Amino acid sequence: MTVVGGMALSPVMAHAQAKPVIGFLSAVSPGPFAQRIAFFHKGLAETGYEDGRNLVIESRWAEEKYDRLPALAAELVSRKVEVLVTYTDAAALAAKEATTSIPIVFINGADPVRAGIVASLGRPGGNITGASFFGVDVAPKQLSLLHEIVPGVTAVGFFVDQNLPDAVAQVPGMQEMARRIGLQLSVQQVRTAADIDAAFGNFARERVGAFVVGSGAFLTNRRKQIIALAAGNGLPAIYPFREFAMDGGLISYGSSVLDTFRQGGVYAGRILKGDKPSDLPVVLSTKYEMVLNLRTAKALGLTLSPVMLNTADDVIE
Repeated sequence: MTVVGGMALSPVMAHAQAKPVIGFLSAVSPGPFAQRIAFFHKGLAETGYEDGRNLVIESRWAEEKYDRLPALAAELVSRKVEVLVTYTDAAALAAKEATTSIPIVFINGADPVRAGIVASLGRPGGNITGASFFGVDVAPKQLSLLHEIVPGVTAVGFFVDQNLPDAVAQVPGMQEMARRIGLQLSVQQVRTAADIDAAFGNFARERVGAFVVGSGAFLTNRRKQIIALAAGNGLPAIYPFREFAMDGGLISYGSSVLDTFRQGGVYAGRILKGDKPSDLPVVLSTKYEMVLNLRTAKALGLTLSPVMLNTADDVIE
C-alpha cells in the first residue's frame, strides 16, 4: 500500500498516479542544443505531456565521450523508462543494442537506413522509429551556394564529422560537385576539438579560401570554436544549421532541425498514449532554410547578391 496525504492507496491506484518516465540519450552536451530540446518539449506538449507536471524526463549526455553511450543506454534501460529518445546516430545505435522491448524514438540528421538504425523508413519495424533531418545529403548544395558567394576561390575545405556512423557517405557527392564547378576539395575528417584546430592549419598550407561544415552533432556542438577560427583566418564558410549563422557564421543552409525535434516529441507522446513504434513511419524533414549573417559578410568584405538576400529565410543584420 502507498500513503499519499494521509490516505492509503491500493497498488493499482498508486500506479495510476505515477508519472511516466522518458529517457533521453545524446552523445554530445546539452548547452549548445537548448533550443532544439525546447522544440522536443513543444512536441510533447502537443500530445498533452509536460515535464514535471505529468511526465518525468531523465537525460544522459555523453559530453562527446562516445564510448560512454552503451553504459548510459543500459542505465536508462535499467530505470525501466517507458520510451527511450535519442539524439545522434551513435546514441540511437547504443539504445538499439541495449533494448529490444522499450520503444525507441530517434532524432538524427543522417539516413537512418544507411546508418543501420532501421531497415525501412516506411516500415521501421521492431521497437524503433523516429524523425530525421537528413543533413548529410545537402552538402553538395551548400558547396554550390558557397561558390556563388566567393566565385574566385579555387580550393575549398570540407569538415566531415567522423563521429557520424555514415560520415564517409558525405564525401562522394561533395567530390562530384567540386569537380563539376572546378574546385579543389580538401576533406578534413575530424573527431575531436584538436582535429578542428589542425584542420585550419591544413587549410593554410593548402591555400583553402573557404570551407563547408558537414552535418554532425559533434560539429554543431563545436560551432563556436569553428566560427571563431573562421573569423580569425578570414575564411568564408557555409554551415548546415541556423544555429551557426545565429552565432556569427556567414551562411547556413539545411533542413529544419527544430521541426524534426518537435516531431520527435510528438512521436514520444503518441507512444506514451499507446501507439507502437512499428506503426509509425520515420518522419523526414521536408523544409529547408537559408540564413545569412550580414554582419559577418561585412567583416569578411563580401557583398551578397540581391537574389541571395531575397531567397534567404532569415537575414541577420
